[in-house]
Amino acid sequence: MTQRKGEKTTISIQEHMAIDVCPGPIQPIKQISDYFPRYPRGLPPTAPPALSRTGSLQSTSTSQKSEGPAADPSRDEDDLDQAFGATALVASKKDEEPDVEGYDSDDSTTLGTLDFSLLYDQENNALHCTINKAKGLKPMDHNGLSDPYVKLHLLPGASKANKLRTKTLRNTLNPVWSETLTYYGITDEDMVRKTLRISVCDEDKFRHNEFIGETRIPLKKLKPNQTKNFSNCLEKQLPIDKTDDKSLEERGRIMISLKYSSQKSGLVVGIIRCAHLAAMDANGFSDPYVKTYLKPDENKKSKHKTAVKKKTLNPEFNEEFFYEIKYADLSKKTLEVTVWDYDIGKSNDFIGGVSLGINANGERLKHWFDCLKNKDKKIERWHTLTNELPGSGYND
Repeated sequence: MTQRKGEKTTISIQEHMAIDVCPGPIQPIKQISDYFPRYPRGLPPTAPPALSRTGSLQSTSTSQKSEGPAADPSRDEDDLDQAFGATALVASKKDEEPDVEGYDSDDSTTLGTLDFSLLYDQENNALHCTINKAKGLKPMDHNGLSDPYVKLHLLPGASKANKLRTKTLRNTLNPVWSETLTYYGITDEDMVRKTLRISVCDEDKFRHNEFIGETRIPLKKLKPNQTKNFSNCLEKQLPIDKTDDKSLEERGRIMISLKYSSQKSGLVVGIIRCAHLAAMDANGFSDPYVKTYLKPDENKKSKHKTAVKKKTLNPEFNEEFFYEIKYADLSKKTLEVTVWDYDIGKSNDFIGGVSLGINANGERLKHWFDCLKNKDKKIERWHTLTNELPGSGYND
């Protein structure tokens, strides 16, 4: 706009107000977040930023640096941006880490605690697990509650055969079970190498049950015939070593007695009972029976078979079989014991087996040697059934 000579300069009311209200250059309006900066976790907090007379935001460190000859205010902003950027990068990497069941980072304190006690009855080869109560469980249902139950596994070799579980309690985060679950056939060898896995889960009727948390107890921490109490915080689901040989999958336990009779000049084999057998039928049970062989068996006459026990995973047989054999030849023999599920109209299913003899190891070898050393004495032992028995034919 050109101004004619001699005319007075006129100023609009808008310009007049702008001059009165905002003398000097107009400053950009800062965001409210600039006055409340967030500092990265792990970094020591600095002094709060001070507001200068001109309205600009300056930190204490900036004001100190400005006294020097080469102060660069943009450097502080770059440093702060780098600090925030590093924090964001760390946070994004943490979010990208695989997390079992999608739990938050603070689940170690929110999954809850479990109170229980363990007792190893050495004389009866039994492990008694008393599940008392849980407190502060993580809610898993839409109503803010859960339907919790507890299940037990023995590791390594976890399978349905050695799984035990409590009853389910509805709509609670502080369940009280006061329930005792017992593993039978637990040997001293098991107490050295086994770990008890205790998991708390939420039962759902219309979808898969949800995992809440778990704790693991190495059985070697227990002293025989002494009850030990625990109150453990539940943890996220820990990975199970998948490198275990599948041939060592446990299929249950069997109690066998051995006695060499000097009077009859033969070996007396007793099939007493089985515990925690694998379920082979659709109803969740099996119809088990036991076969025994004394090998090498040139004449194929060493086969003995027990009666079939219907619809059970913990059968009691209490049957004895006699093998006529010289004592000196016993060290060259191997006793093979197999457990089968009887089926009508189709082939019987192999459940598990165990072999005792000079070529065995661990409790199986010890049992055989104890029989050889103690004539006319019945010696009973629990043994673990596995899904493979080398040298044994599975065709019934």
